[in-house]
Amino acid sequence: MKAPAIIKDNSRITKDELSVVPSLVSALSDKTLVQLAKEGVFVFPAQVKESEDVTGDQFILQKINDAYYSSNVMGFLGYGEERLVIKSRFSRENNDFFFQFLLEKVMNFPNILNLESNAAHNDKMFMLLMFLFPSYLKAALRKGVFKMYTRKDYNDGNVKGTIDVERHIRKNIPFVGNIAYSKREHAYDNYLTQLIRHTIEYIKGKPHGRNLLVAVKDEVKLIYEATPTFASKNLKKVLTDNKKNTVRHAYYHEYRALQRLCILILQHEKHQLGIGSQKLYGILFDGAWLWEEYVNLLVKDRFYHPMNKGGKGAQWLFNCNSNRAGLIYPDFIGRSIDNRIIADAKYKPEKNIHGKDYLQVLAYMLRFEAKKAFYFYPESERKDDETFWLNRGLSFENNVSERNDICLVKHGLYIPKDAATYDEFVDKMHENEENFVEGLKCKQDVAND
Repeated sequence: MKAPAIIKDNSRITKDELSVVPSLVSALSDKTLVQLAKEGVFVFPAQVKESEDVTGDQFILQKINDAYYSSNVMGFLGYGEERLVIKSRFSRENNDFFFQFLLEKVMNFPNILNLESNAAHNDKMFMLLMFLFPSYLKAALRKGVFKMYTRKDYNDGNVKGTIDVERHIRKNIPFVGNIAYSKREHAYDNYLTQLIRHTIEYIKGKPHGRNLLVAVKDEVKLIYEATPTFASKNLKKVLTDNKKNTVRHAYYHEYRALQRLCILILQHEKHQLGIGSQKLYGILFDGAWLWEEYVNLLVKDRFYHPMNKGGKGAQWLFNCNSNRAGLIYPDFIGRSIDNRIIADAKYKPEKNIHGKDYLQVLAYMLRFEAKKAFYFYPESERKDDETFWLNRGLSFENNVSERNDICLVKHGLYIPKDAATYDEFVDKMHENEENFVEGLKCKQDVAND
């Protein structure tokens, strides 16, 4: 197996760095997340089209002149025998502690990715897919156990469906009062719940599997109760049925994502996620979403957190007849009514925060009558906060001057690069988190005076 090419997010990559994966680069270059998802790449979160930082039309590798540029996405990709690893730009040569830290904090992933650093490329992808299963199962079952029409066979004297002549002759001669018939009825025991049950049984047999399922024990119980006809020997048929019958109803989009995840997990050992074929495959994580959700864990006591991917906390710019006109989801809205503060999480280098980023936050400030706003971003170097005061006046009239009542602050959280072990990295991150929160409190207190 060829050694993988390794690149970092939000970076410029030369052609030479990707020379060992020419076919993979060709398959990825200038393709959007939506296109890649259709071709077999698993993208988390599934609703990328609703993200302001990672959108469905964003490129994974965009070619500009003689170089390629990566975006906010991290993960693993493959095409035939070629492999590509997209690491966090804060990673060192032999580790990716920050990516691991985000997955552990936001997704509750077990802390084993670093311990498995010598695992094969595809095995790492499989572990990530398996760790995603509990959150996808929980999200799907919020809609209730999946129910659909299925055709069931009966053989009794209470005929309520279509008589099955062939089966009746085979089973009921000489006639003893029973009639063979079948009927369509709503049932929880169907090809999709069977697929989920097979996946649960598969995960239970893997290292860390039972511990992984503890967080969704109630959901697992519901699936067990819904699949009384489960038999491990039926796996092949269940997989075939699910491949032919993709969940399409928009209401059940969580089940559609879960269905696809289950198929990938169950096919892992047989197909090794694409080994030996030319099919594009892999798993990608929206770094912007991970960063935003991580920051929320640090500031949730001081800020509301509208969630565009979950459709929670929606706000509107305008009061008009259309309830979708001016729909917005600011990352963070301060809880103080008297001194409202807006904050935006940006998973990008501080120097790349410009242009439309400023316009977006200023629009939010106007809408919520805020005099102060923050950008929360990951720092690669320790630096003091940078404050931008809004201008007034026109250059045409030569009267531009700085206002002293409306400002925007770039407030970074330093990501350590000198940790020798993951435990050391975690300790340093906790120290930096305290400094981040304490600095934010001081800035907010000044705004409240």
